[in-house]
Amino acid sequence: MNKTIRRASVFALLLVLALLARATWVQYYDGKALAEDNHNRRNAIDTYSAPLGNIIVAGNAITGSARTKGGDLAYKRTYKDGKLYAAVTGYASQAYAPTQLEGIYADLLNGTDTRLKTMMDTVTDRRADPGNILTTIDPAVQKAAYRALGGNKGAAVAMDPKTGRILAVVSTPSYDPATLTDANEAGSAWKALNADKDKPLTNRALRQPLPPGSTFKLVVAAAALEDGLYKNVDAHTDSPDPYIMPGTVRPLPNESKSAPCRNASIRVALRYSCNNVFGHMAVELGQEKVKAMAEKFGFNDQEQDVPVRAYASVYPSDMDKAQTALSGIGQFDVTATPLQMAMVSAAIANGGKLVSPHMVSQITDSGGDVLEDYDEKAGAEEIISSTTAEQLQSAMETVVKDGTGTNALIDGVTVGGKTGTAQHGENNSKTPYAWFTSYGKSDSNGKEVAVAVMVEQSDAARSEVSGNGLAAPVAKAMMQAALK
Repeated sequence: MNKTIRRASVFALLLVLALLARATWVQYYDGKALAEDNHNRRNAIDTYSAPLGNIIVAGNAITGSARTKGGDLAYKRTYKDGKLYAAVTGYASQAYAPTQLEGIYADLLNGTDTRLKTMMDTVTDRRADPGNILTTIDPAVQKAAYRALGGNKGAAVAMDPKTGRILAVVSTPSYDPATLTDANEAGSAWKALNADKDKPLTNRALRQPLPPGSTFKLVVAAAALEDGLYKNVDAHTDSPDPYIMPGTVRPLPNESKSAPCRNASIRVALRYSCNNVFGHMAVELGQEKVKAMAEKFGFNDQEQDVPVRAYASVYPSDMDKAQTALSGIGQFDVTATPLQMAMVSAAIANGGKLVSPHMVSQITDSGGDVLEDYDEKAGAEEIISSTTAEQLQSAMETVVKDGTGTNALIDGVTVGGKTGTAQHGENNSKTPYAWFTSYGKSDSNGKEVAVAVMVEQSDAARSEVSGNGLAAPVAKAMMQAALK
């Protein structure tokens, strides 16, 4: 064989080997990625070839599946009271990637979760019957929050302080996930929802941290009591009024000029929401101590899964003293979700112990056998002492009895709360955010609930925007529903 033929043969052999290597790579290494690609039509065909499993609230399915009228997608997702539960379920769409519980448990709901497979399924390579998700949501509390928020832009969360079970997750304005399920109709609905300036697809309860305003004063008060800066909630705080923020000539004003805020105790300062006291207190403690307490409550946690991942609430670092003073009243760069502020009240109500919040109690197979129990896995952590918790409970109850939170009073229920009105926009040029966080304990049946409500925008006049005026009535309705 001459040299030219030999070289050509070697070159041809190398090309064949290269082709085989590439084919092997595509088949065995890229194959999985290609198979799972969202644009792979076969995935949608397979997912919607049979009914999906369901999301359950109080024993009743709030999802379902319906036969389509043709095409290669045999079934589509359906929803019962879709707008009411959208912040819980998310959506399962033939055209778009699923979200919230629909996305997190997609494998369980479509039958591809390996835990669902029986021996016969494995032998026949048959897709298993889908499983179900049992939520912790209380439909009465969910409905109470949704109705009370009404046409306002806002959000609300309720949870059981002792178990961590989330009883309600509401975000308004909401949307109907059913409009996104059918591939033939989802496109126009998707464009409309994304074009809506009120952003109905945003889960404000879990994924929109905003300045919490004076509700954050509970965290600062907890830090001061735990640190020993003050013996109890009735000790005078030696706080000047007006309080000039360090390094500036700018006073930290109080909402009510006639309120007895000079040298006020923590109880009085919470009752009248004295900014001078908590601004001064934050500076006295220093940002690191306030930050440490905030983080015990859950701030700065980048992986807060309930199991939907909530966006981190933030207490900032590297502040000067004036900024630290503003952080003490829940301003500057402090942000929180309603979930986070519900956790603050829950820990205080539960004697200083924070139980992991979760809105799924169990996931099961099609026969009801439990695959995972989240109630059993929920852990508790003592973040403040029982003495500090009792002190704060006493002060929060004063806020509701005859302070800034009287709209949350409920006969036969011990209610503690804290109002908040947070600045919005440059120089507070936009409508402020109205907040209320609270707990309620029934005097008759022993039930407990912790709640947080945020009203981002309402039809109320700017002068009428307050935590007590807008958010406390929503919290009251939720607590009444939870404690019946």
